[in-house]
Amino acid sequence: MSASGVLSFTQQGWEQVLAKVKRAVVYLDAACAESLHWSCGSTRLLEAVGSPECHLREFESDAVGGGAKQPKAVFVLSRLLKGRTVEILRDIICRSHFQYCVVVTTVSHAVHLTANHVPAAAGAEMEGQQPVFEQLEEKLCEWMGNINYTAEVLHVPLLLAPVAPHLALTPAFASLFPLLPQDVQLLNSVRPDKRKLGSLGDVDATALTPELLLQIRCLVSGLSSLCEHLGVREECFAVGSLSRVIAADLANYTPAKNRRKTAAGRASVIFVDRTLDLTGAVGHHGDNLVEKIISALPQLPGHTNDVMVNMTELTSLRTEEENYNVVAPGCLAQSNDTTAKALWEALLNIKHKEAVMEVRRHLVEAASRENLPIKMSMGRVTPGQLMSYIQLFKNNLKALMNHCGLLQLGLATAQTLKHPQTTKWDNFLAFERLLLQSIGESAMSVVLNQLLPMIKPVTQRTNEDYSPEELLILLIYIYSVTEELTADKDLGEAEEKVKKALAQVFCEESELSPLLQKITDCDSSINLTFHKSKIATDELFISLRDIAGARGLMKQFKSVYVPGNHTHQVSRHHPSDHPLLILFVVGGVTVSEAKMVKDLVASLKPGTQVIVLSTRLLKPLNIPELLFATDRLHPDLGF
Repeated sequence: MSASGVLSFTQQGWEQVLAKVKRAVVYLDAACAESLHWSCGSTRLLEAVGSPECHLREFESDAVGGGAKQPKAVFVLSRLLKGRTVEILRDIICRSHFQYCVVVTTVSHAVHLTANHVPAAAGAEMEGQQPVFEQLEEKLCEWMGNINYTAEVLHVPLLLAPVAPHLALTPAFASLFPLLPQDVQLLNSVRPDKRKLGSLGDVDATALTPELLLQIRCLVSGLSSLCEHLGVREECFAVGSLSRVIAADLANYTPAKNRRKTAAGRASVIFVDRTLDLTGAVGHHGDNLVEKIISALPQLPGHTNDVMVNMTELTSLRTEEENYNVVAPGCLAQSNDTTAKALWEALLNIKHKEAVMEVRRHLVEAASRENLPIKMSMGRVTPGQLMSYIQLFKNNLKALMNHCGLLQLGLATAQTLKHPQTTKWDNFLAFERLLLQSIGESAMSVVLNQLLPMIKPVTQRTNEDYSPEELLILLIYIYSVTEELTADKDLGEAEEKVKKALAQVFCEESELSPLLQKITDCDSSINLTFHKSKIATDELFISLRDIAGARGLMKQFKSVYVPGNHTHQVSRHHPSDHPLLILFVVGGVTVSEAKMVKDLVASLKPGTQVIVLSTRLLKPLNIPELLFATDRLHPDLGF
């Protein structure tokens, strides 16, 4: 029941996949690739494939098929085998020469029955049977062109990307985000008049869209598999409206009920809506190097939780930008390098200053072991100092290979320390402290008027000024840290001034970022009129007002949720009653928050194991992307 169970759960799942991939072309979707990336790495998968004729490929509609020398394929998918996903499978197989196909889905057969509208009672009678998978196996043989070829469809719960022993993420659910009050209006628009929802507090499973409900069931299926692996009978608790739905679904999930009857251990699973506290996600008070790395460096393509580390410094190429794509990027996940993995886990748990010193210490020790001509220097760690150590490995292939993981983390640290975003981090922190003071002493209208001079068009901005995206982060911080707002004339006027200033700034951007394109529903600044931009900022402030009122319902829900049945509420337990505590943050978590939870549990309840799970690892910019998304109620499930 230890936290290391998160890693063993994921690795055990991948071992089942690896047992199937010998001499196969392997197709993975992004979420499964990310799980592999953090648990055992692509190297382990390639070793299991063991054939130069075979490759790893992204599962997409235009993916290359299998040639005449590639008779076997394995598809590893994080989605339901339905609709568009099955069409892509068909198209790839029909243009290939496969004679043996294995399809691995992370979604259980029970959820496939739900997706195909099979009643729960009928599903319960099918114990041991998997008609959805069996029907697809027949189709696979049909698409391969011979019913005597071999096809397998199986479920493996590859739910998690284990970032650390105490922290794991769910890449397939990276876009899952709690509901806002404005979503209640959208849900009401398709409900009968007599059954309108009054607030988020009235939302239950029957109120949600079919797509969102199915997405939740897919998540619940994976979490149930995790609890089975850990050997625990879980009690579910929730804080927040969407968390309450998820907790109730896990509590009432039929396979979970059956599993609990024989489980020996006990665990508490607490679901928490991210929207109840966005300050922790957009604020810059986390004194952690990893948070700064994630914020400063570009995202690794196809991933939600890792970054690209520029490796050209270790080559003979010039370090101009045009060469950045010539060399494959490094990353933070070092699943197969014991030393680098230990350093990574240390970085997650120590403060920024200690972390950069730890990186330096590891580089010095590695250089000494390789007999490289290192010059010791004490005092403050600088990016130049770290780079001088890293470049000692440059022309020594053996040393490079021995310490490749460490060098990636060292480069990530050096590149972050000298990144302009890191300097701005301190500016953010200083301004956030001023905001906290102002919010405590002044009306919200005064705080917004203080922000107004900082809203500058691109032609007037310097590197130290805030971009439109950064201004949105500050606004989210302000509205999240504030209690529920009381509308008055001064606040209305102050908000209107900020809306107009933002709308004008959006219009004058030379190029719209992906976030601004999403917010304005416009792909080019040339086509963005002030009228359209003002409509977008009006909608932004509806979301900001929703954030300010997010904790209003907490007055009605002082106790965490304990699931009961229709006839009576079970006797109330406390989450700390059990030896294992699993905290699931719906909507993302930061490195600092995960550490804080781990440390708090250790100090308040010694001996209790804690695992922090979340949909994704957050940096400040993720929050406006998630908050202003338009598909919360209608997630793309691949069909």
